[in-house]
Amino acid sequence: MNRRSLLTSALVALAARRLPLPAWIGSAQAAGPEWQHGISPFGELKYPPGFKKFDYVNASAPKGGTVRQIALGTYDNFNMVVDGIKGTLVQGIELNYDTLLVAALDEVSSAYGLIAEGVRCPEDFSSAIFKLRAEAKWHDGTPVTPDDVIFSYETFKKLSPQIAAGYMNVAKVEKSGDREVTFVFKGGGHHRLPEVLGQLIVLPKAWWQGADSDGKKRDISATTLEPPLGSGPYRIKEFTAGRSIVFERVKNYWGAAVNVNIGRDNFDEVRFEYFRDGTAALEAFKADAADWRIENSAKSWATAYDFPAVADKRVLLEEFPINNVGLMQAFAFNIRRAKFQDPRVRLAFNYAFDFEEMNKQIFFGQYKRIASYFAGTDLAATGLPTGRELDLLEKLRDKVPADVFKKPYANPVGGDPAAVRGNTREALRLFKEAGYEVRDQQMVNAKTGEPYAVEFLGNSPLFERVFLFYKPSLERLGITVDVRTVDEAQYENRLRAWDFDVITYAWRESQLPGHELSDYWTSQAADEAGSDNMIGIKNPAVDALVEHVIAAKTYDDLLAAARALDRVLLWNNYVVPQWSYSKLRTARWDRFSHPEPLPKYGISAFPALWWWDAEKAAKLASRQ
Repeated sequence: MNRRSLLTSALVALAARRLPLPAWIGSAQAAGPEWQHGISPFGELKYPPGFKKFDYVNASAPKGGTVRQIALGTYDNFNMVVDGIKGTLVQGIELNYDTLLVAALDEVSSAYGLIAEGVRCPEDFSSAIFKLRAEAKWHDGTPVTPDDVIFSYETFKKLSPQIAAGYMNVAKVEKSGDREVTFVFKGGGHHRLPEVLGQLIVLPKAWWQGADSDGKKRDISATTLEPPLGSGPYRIKEFTAGRSIVFERVKNYWGAAVNVNIGRDNFDEVRFEYFRDGTAALEAFKADAADWRIENSAKSWATAYDFPAVADKRVLLEEFPINNVGLMQAFAFNIRRAKFQDPRVRLAFNYAFDFEEMNKQIFFGQYKRIASYFAGTDLAATGLPTGRELDLLEKLRDKVPADVFKKPYANPVGGDPAAVRGNTREALRLFKEAGYEVRDQQMVNAKTGEPYAVEFLGNSPLFERVFLFYKPSLERLGITVDVRTVDEAQYENRLRAWDFDVITYAWRESQLPGHELSDYWTSQAADEAGSDNMIGIKNPAVDALVEHVIAAKTYDDLLAAARALDRVLLWNNYVVPQWSYSKLRTARWDRFSHPEPLPKYGISAFPALWWWDAEKAAKLASRQ
C-alpha cells in the first residue's frame, strides 16, 4: 500500500461539466488585481466575503474529551519536511500546523483563507500575492511572518520531491510587504498554481534555525523527536517514541475564531496508539483500547465484527461514501530493472492474475477491478478517444501504443477454468514475443538462459495472502516467485533505493489533478529518491500529457488531457491493476456525534468535525 500520508492531499472533485470562470477572475480583469477571501480555479465561490462559518459544521459543538485512534507500525520522526525521505513520520503531526488556505469540504474545488486573509493575482496569472493575518501566531506567541512562508516554501521545495513537483512553475518568492508574500511564476496562465501554494504548510523559520535545549543547532533536513513549534489547533503533549503520541488542543489558539475553523477541532486530546499489525490493532479496538478504526480488509469486515459490543450497538459499524478521490492501486513493476522493461511481459503478468477468483475466495466479492488511473472520478477514460482528447493524442501518435486509438482498455477476465486457460496461453505467447521461453518447466531468457524470477515485496503480513494467491498462477508460467515481507523501516529504505521487483502501491487522485502528477509519472521524478514515481516511468508522451493537465484553463481541457494521460498509462501496462471499494469502512465506540449531514467531500470528516458526546459516553459506560 502507499506508504506515506500525502501532505499535499488532492483537492475535492469537480462536477463533470464546463463551469464558468470564477468571480475573482472577472473582477481582476475589470479593475486590476483585488484581494480575494478565497479562490476556485473553475467555479464560483459558494461562500461570500465575511462568511461566518462553513455550512457543514456545528458551531455549537462542545469542546472536550479524548479520541483514541489507531496507527500501524512505528515512528521515529516529527519533521514532516523529510517525510518519505528519512525516517517514519508520526501520525497526526499536521495538527500542529496551519496552511495559508483551507479547502471547503462541500465545494468541488474551493479554498479560503486561514493564515492568509487574502489572495490576489494579476489578469495573466503570472504571480500570486498572499496577505497574512496580523493575528496569526506561533504557539510561543510570536507572529507568523512572510519570512516563515518563504522559508517553508524553499525548504519543502529543496527537501521534499513530492511537494516540490507542485512548485516547478514558480520562478521566485519574495517579501512584498510587512504581511505580504509574492510568488512569481514562470510566464503566465498559471491560474491553478495559487491554490497549490495555498496548501503550503507554514513552518517557523526562527525555531528551525535555532538550537534545542541542549544547545545543538536544529537541522530541518534530518529526522527529529523534539516536539516542533507550530501554529495549529493542537500541539504535542506527550509521547512514547514509536508507540504512542498525544496531541492537546491549544487553548489560546490564534485561529480559533477564524471562520474556516468554527465548529472543528473539538477534542481536547487526540491520541494515536501504535500497533505492530492489523490483527493486534483489531483486538485492541475490541477491548476498547481505541475509539475509532478504519477497516481496510474485506475479510475482516465480513467476519471479524461479530463480537458482543457490535451486536448490542455499543460499537457502531458505518460506511461513508468516498466522493472526493479516485484510486489506482496496483501491483507496480520497477521498470528500472531489465526484466520488466518490455510492456508485453508486464501485460503477461496481468493475464496471469485471476482477480475474479481472488475476489470470490478471499474478498467475499466486495471489490471491483480498477481499470483507470483516475478510477472513481469523471477523469477516467471510457470508450475510444474523441474531440479534444483525440487531438492531444494525435500529436503524440508516434510516442504512444497503437491500441490507444483502436480499442478501450480492459483488464483480462478470469473466474472460470476456460477463461483462466485462455489467459495462461496468452501470457505465454506474450512472454515468447518478448524473448522468453519455457525450458524444463522454467521460464528463461531465450538468448541467455537466465531463469525469470520475481520478488513481491510487502511491509504487512496482511497482504501476504494476496501475493500468495497470485503466486501459483505465475509459477504455472514457469516463473520463480518469492514473497518477502519486511518491517516498515527496511521497506522504506528499499523503496527509496528502488530496490524491489514488484510492490503494491496506491496513487490517489481527485477530479482536479495537478502538479502531483509530475511526482507520480514524469521522467524528472523517476530518479528522485522519495518521489512517488515508484515505477520509474520515463516516457515523453506521459511528460507532455502531464503538462497539459497542469496547464488546463477550463474543466473541458482538464478532462481531455487527463483522459488522454489515462489511456497512455494504461496501454503501457506499467502496473497490474488491483481493486477498489467506493466506501470507507469504519467502526467506532458510540461516544461521539457529528454534524448532519456530513460534507460531501469530507468522507467521514473524523475527527475534525466530530465531538465528544457526554450523554452517549455516559450511556456507554453504564453498559460496559
